[in-house]
Amino acid sequence: MQFLSLSRRRSDRFSEADFARLLEAEIAQARVLYADGFIRQIWHRGDFPGACILLEADSLEQARARLHTLPMVRTGMLEVSIVPLVPYAGFSPDPSDRDTAMSRSV
Repeated sequence: MQFLSLSRRRSDRFSEADFARLLEAEIAQARVLYADGFIRQIWHRGDFPGACILLEADSLEQARARLHTLPMVRTGMLEVSIVPLVPYAGFSPDPSDRDTAMSRSV
């Protein structure tokens, strides 16, 4: 199953020095999660300091647990939301598939 994680730095509670102290450990753990196939793609956000990550996990609970291995998530320095993704059926040749998928997105 795929999930989209959106994180935002809690700059109101942590200083730039706090983030800098964990940066190398955060990068190292992100590489481990990428090599394991958990992180599929990752981007920096353009609107706020934070990240947008495409994840692969068996469940929402597993996605949450694995994200909590990242030092900045574990220490509460990031506000994180995780969105479960379902396949887009708009390209399906079967119209009933499209109707089912559209009802989920409304």
